[in-house]
Amino acid sequence: MTSKVLITGATGFTGGYLAPKLAEAGYEVHGTVHGETAPNVPGVAHLHALDVGEPDAVARVVSEVLPRKVVHLAAIAFVAHSNVAEMYRANVLGTRNLLDALAMSDSPPATVLLASSANVYGSARQGVLDENVPPAPANDYGVTKAAAELLAAVYAERLPLIVTRPFNYTGRGQSEDFLIPKIVAHVRRGATEIELGNLDVARDFSDVRGVVDAYARLLEVPAAIGRTFNVCSGRATSLGEVIELASRISGRKLHVRVNPAFVRADEIKSLRGSAARLESVIGPLGMPPLEETLRWMLGD
Repeated sequence: MTSKVLITGATGFTGGYLAPKLAEAGYEVHGTVHGETAPNVPGVAHLHALDVGEPDAVARVVSEVLPRKVVHLAAIAFVAHSNVAEMYRANVLGTRNLLDALAMSDSPPATVLLASSANVYGSARQGVLDENVPPAPANDYGVTKAAAELLAAVYAERLPLIVTRPFNYTGRGQSEDFLIPKIVAHVRRGATEIELGNLDVARDFSDVRGVVDAYARLLEVPAAIGRTFNVCSGRATSLGEVIELASRISGRKLHVRVNPAFVRADEIKSLRGSAARLESVIGPLGMPPLEETLRWMLGD
């Protein structure tokens, strides 16, 4: 029998890459979408309209699908989202509703992967961050993800949970609300100037294709259950370097106008993650270098 996987938030940026990956691996992919629209998502065999903030609705989808594996992606992921209450409802209550429904299921899943975020670490630390660094979120998004991890701990004895903490990642199809897609969009439309913040700030950027590959591999490794993993490139790239790479690849010079509103006086200069724990479980990550990611995003 084909193994069923349920991806919440399957129509989002990450889900759009994970669904075909899991379908190719032989899963019958079920996805959820917030709202009544039913977009065509490659790899998704069955799409279920679902508001994860509604516990009865979540329980109904879980009982209908009875998934063997679950990947929880549904969340409001934009840090500056204007409706804070909506963010807490989706990211915290939505996670609680899903975990409770899975724990109460007549056929509990074999693996549940909960996508958290490196935002739980906050921004007060310099250098390399591994999973032993205690969470200290600095914004509401980070707080909601830290809360979701605490909920995972509550359900840890009842569910086979894996928690991932992806650092910044990007790729084709990501909203221009995020930094690298904003830069790529400016270059693609031939803009000569862009407003940004401090160009010396360096962060860890990954490729969405590498991230979903890590998720897919974690689902197949029993030793991953009960553990938390960074998903990252392990390299820090400055904003100035991103601009230079994009300009060189495209052959179009993009001048930066520093907007003081985007500059934080206490901003940590360099942060990157350690993927050592992840690679000790699934093997070499093979994350595409940022230059390759930018070439893909800038290409036709």
